[in-house]
Amino acid sequence: MIAHIQGQFIQVTPAYVVVDCHGVGYCLHISLYTFEKIKDQKNGLLFSHLSIKEDGHTLYGFVDEAERNLFRQLILVNGVGANTARMMLSSLNPGELYNAIVNGNVGLLKSIKGIGEKTAQRIVIDLQSKLSKEGLNGEHSMPATPGNANQRMAMEALVTLGFNRVAVEKTLTKLNLQNQNTEDIIKQALKVL
Repeated sequence: MIAHIQGQFIQVTPAYVVVDCHGVGYCLHISLYTFEKIKDQKNGLLFSHLSIKEDGHTLYGFVDEAERNLFRQLILVNGVGANTARMMLSSLNPGELYNAIVNGNVGLLKSIKGIGEKTAQRIVIDLQSKLSKEGLNGEHSMPATPGNANQRMAMEALVTLGFNRVAVEKTLTKLNLQNQNTEDIIKQALKVL
């Protein structure tokens, strides 16, 4: 419904930010991760998620799409609400949280306030394979820059062939084959995989 909000940051606190967008002040609840990234900024863009419940509408703000995508995955897990997901993203940055889920690190998840053994296990069970396939950014975890177009196409081809997305991504990152065509990248990656 509301994909992002851009404007002047009127008030920035560790819990929320008020963004003035053309004379309308939007209050977006944020994680400590987002707060650390925007605390010294006077204006900017925040990706948003609108939560609609019986008792009200709440906007959540995120400094990048990776954080918002992870938040959206977390709230799909039974027993994890929006505030719990925000607490998780405040305790660990999106990369750390993603790695904890993909690697099945229940102990690290349990160390987050409000997350017990069963909830941590449920998060891993529900999201581990999905996040492994999709990566941190949702569709794929490599940055969407023009220089990586051949790498992205190679990664999609290798995943289609049945290779694990995370393993393919690590291999392509390690090989650093940015200036080669898709076919050459696939050949080099197959030697390693």
